[in-house]
Amino acid sequence: MTTHFTVTATSWVTPTLRRIHLHTDDLSAFSSSVFTDRYVKLVFPKPGVEYPDQIDVRSLRGWMPAEDLPDVRTYTALHPNVETGTMDIDFVVHGDEGIAGPWAARAAIGDPLIVNGPGGAYSPSPDADWHLFAGDESAIPAIGAALAALPANAVARVVLLVDSPAHQPALTTPGDTEVTWVYREDPTTGTVEAAVRAVEWLDGRVHAFIHGEAQETMLGIRPYLRTERGLGRDQLSISGYWRRGRTEEGFREWKTQLAKSESDEPQAVGRPDAR
Repeated sequence: MTTHFTVTATSWVTPTLRRIHLHTDDLSAFSSSVFTDRYVKLVFPKPGVEYPDQIDVRSLRGWMPAEDLPDVRTYTALHPNVETGTMDIDFVVHGDEGIAGPWAARAAIGDPLIVNGPGGAYSPSPDADWHLFAGDESAIPAIGAALAALPANAVARVVLLVDSPAHQPALTTPGDTEVTWVYREDPTTGTVEAAVRAVEWLDGRVHAFIHGEAQETMLGIRPYLRTERGLGRDQLSISGYWRRGRTEEGFREWKTQLAKSESDEPQAVGRPDAR
């Protein structure tokens, strides 16, 4: 379902994470959304091209010239409130590179934003003895939402990658939570994969949510958790949210190639219904 939003305010969560506050007259598409990793497809129209009110990009590909198709980017949807029609989206902003980041950097009150969705597949299991989270800035919104949804007595171990201590966002966490920060500007802190491997493996059943840069996530961390630690598919939500050096379109191609080469787990690649 396509929802048309208007920007109502903007704020900086960290020096590179910008929050866009949104409003719509009809947020009914989110009335049954219960996942903490709920995501939406942001639709950026091409200038001068007319689109239907309900934008089905997959359908448009069947008849619209490729150069007229809107650009689509996938983001975590935060704090949707069906009664007030409000929602937030956090954007990683790194200069003028990309489409969504630069849009967020210059977004002003009154600007429109077209959104398709939501989708989603994960919420922290209430039956888990402890929870493992890992990711970079692209996953921090979903990880933060999951942490905030945990009961006060939950046990969580978290590994997060940011540029520096100045880029650490505030997190709402249950009482028994340990967060390991990995910094790009300090190579001595290592990598996300190394930090995940260094997490003390606790007793009991774990439920893991691991997302971020696809190469490290899918080819480094996933084999560790699936093969070395023996986690079943029902214990693990893992995918790449982006791929270094690739646009979202190029990332889709990479995911397709990876899925074809790994016929045992094609559904684990990328966000559900990512396109």
